[in-house]
Amino acid sequence: MDKFNFTLMCDFYELTMANGYFESEMKDKICYFDVFYRTVPDNGGFAIAAGLDIVIDYIKNLHFNDEEVAFLRKKNCFSEQFLEYLKTFRFTGDIYAMKEGTPVFPKEPIMIVKSNAIEAQFIETYVLSVINHSSLIATKANRIVRASAQHPISEFGARRAHGPLSATLGARAAFIGGCTSTSNVLTDYLYGVPASGTMAHSWVQMFDSEYQAFETYCKVYPDNVVLLVDTYNILKSGVPNAIKAFNNVLKPMGKRPKAIRLDSGDIAYQSNKAREMLDAAGYSDCKIVASNSLDEYIIRDLFFQGAKVDSFGVGERMITSKNSPVFDGVYKLVAVEKDGEVIPKIKISENVEKITTPHFKKVYRLIAKDTNKAIADLITVYDEEAPCGEIEIFDPEAAWKRKTIDNYYVQELLVPIVLNGEIVYETPSMQDIQNYCKGEVKKLWDEVKRFENPHNYYVDLSQRLWDIKQDLLKNANKQGKVK
Repeated sequence: MDKFNFTLMCDFYELTMANGYFESEMKDKICYFDVFYRTVPDNGGFAIAAGLDIVIDYIKNLHFNDEEVAFLRKKNCFSEQFLEYLKTFRFTGDIYAMKEGTPVFPKEPIMIVKSNAIEAQFIETYVLSVINHSSLIATKANRIVRASAQHPISEFGARRAHGPLSATLGARAAFIGGCTSTSNVLTDYLYGVPASGTMAHSWVQMFDSEYQAFETYCKVYPDNVVLLVDTYNILKSGVPNAIKAFNNVLKPMGKRPKAIRLDSGDIAYQSNKAREMLDAAGYSDCKIVASNSLDEYIIRDLFFQGAKVDSFGVGERMITSKNSPVFDGVYKLVAVEKDGEVIPKIKISENVEKITTPHFKKVYRLIAKDTNKAIADLITVYDEEAPCGEIEIFDPEAAWKRKTIDNYYVQELLVPIVLNGEIVYETPSMQDIQNYCKGEVKKLWDEVKRFENPHNYYVDLSQRLWDIKQDLLKNANKQGKVK
């Protein structure tokens, strides 16, 4: 997406604050912001981080052109010196982030932005927009893929997405979550996610008969025949006409059909009957594809009912995450620098869920050596040593819950992406990102991956970080900031 300039895709207050920082000589103050989320979509056990590569493109292209500066001048609320500053505006700070495809949990930083006050504050809206949307769709896709028992899932949602950009980036995120292909050709062109598709009902309706439509398609695409068989009646005409076309067109050519697709009706019943008919006709290798407003629960139930489906096309319920359409990622100030020292900051709220974890931090995943399963995530202050040997971890929401662990290895989750304004991260291929996601999800216990009442995976604070947070809360209370 580097052909587009999204610099003005920001909230207006980011510009008014930037002008204010500039005018009050705060523009060079170094600050730290965390990107994290509070609740898992669909009441699941974890989410999938996605959108990093889109943020990287944004950072590369972040600039104001003359027309945009002229547009802002007409608002009559920015100083001329600030507008001149915008003409050479670039991001010059640091970004650390979890790799795309990493399973992530509430309240741990997915991304950390360190930069001067203007730059760090300015990128908030775009970063959240991308991370929230991409992580939402990647998470939903991963749930659907897991429900399918690894049967291939194709993303079919472009026409039901919230606009073309959401459709395109959503298809990319769905691939990260585990989908094998997309119907969206632009996503294939931009990101290399394989595009697939054959025909719509209108193809069948264009011809004088369903058989003629199937016969023609077999002649045009003899090596990739997938016929949509539910335009009129699946079992009385669709499947029989498909078999007739296979016999009359493909068989004399020595070709075999790839699949038939069911897009309506009782898929469990229809797929079983269609399977019997295909097998009896000698096409046991012909797959059955199902679509029609599917999600993880419907797919799971289809298998409970013995459906004979080999792959699925999933549309609006994935591309919009229909059951849980909001990923509540936030962007919060956690520290500032003063005379070279990192000073922790905390946001306090009567809503305990909205109290932030202060300081510049690192995140480690502790993984058992004997099972290769994740035990917990540990958040530490940036200058603490990585955990090693026997350590005690505890639940930060109930500090009396403590556990001693050993025989583990450590995976540091936040990696450098941008340093001093320069991209230092080499973006993996889409296939590598998807494979990484599969491997990381495999490290989670099945109890964490349950759709209903998943096990609560612990995200713990180091003792030092917990003490810093408690001290800030106590000091705020003494100063009357907490009622």
